[in-house]
Amino acid sequence: DEQMKLVEYLKSNMNLTSLGIMISLYMGLRIGELCGLTWADIDLEHKILYVRRTVQRISTHGNGDKKTKIVVSTPKSDTSFRMITIPDFLAEYLRMFKSDDDFYLLSGSRKIVEPRSYQYHYKKVLSEANTEAYHYHQLRHTFATNCVENGFDIKTLSIVLGHKTANITLNRYVHPDLIHERKMMNKLALLF
Repeated sequence: DEQMKLVEYLKSNMNLTSLGIMISLYMGLRIGELCGLTWADIDLEHKILYVRRTVQRISTHGNGDKKTKIVVSTPKSDTSFRMITIPDFLAEYLRMFKSDDDFYLLSGSRKIVEPRSYQYHYKKVLSEANTEAYHYHQLRHTFATNCVENGFDIKTLSIVLGHKTANITLNRYVHPDLIHERKMMNKLALLF
């Protein structure tokens, strides 16, 4: 119910913030990967999204200093560099906002939207959508669980999420519920 409320809100209030949330919910991107997307990473002709960088705020602790800075870097592992197929419906929303290749997707300009700022916008969206205040990373968990419940094989899901092994996917992101378990058990009973 919460997911449906959020999706309806996003569709009714489509802007770059809403588009980013949809990308994470339907493609499983981490917030740093999303913030690092430029339009050059979006191939609308072939409906492919390339994950090539991540954005994070890191500490510059030095001399008792507690300052931080924004860093654009490569993804956290070799498997985090990836190509993900863009669902048809999401490609249509992307076409609505298509901009210059060197512009960041979330800002529509050459300026990066940092993860902390985007997290703030996300919380505002959740409040306006009248849903619970879930952490942004919960979108990735929801994506993985939705994929498993809809028949994705774990190896493919692991590749989409950028994991080194399918075990990481199974242990961290797949949370089937009792309703899904009952459905699977009843499906098995139909075989006999």
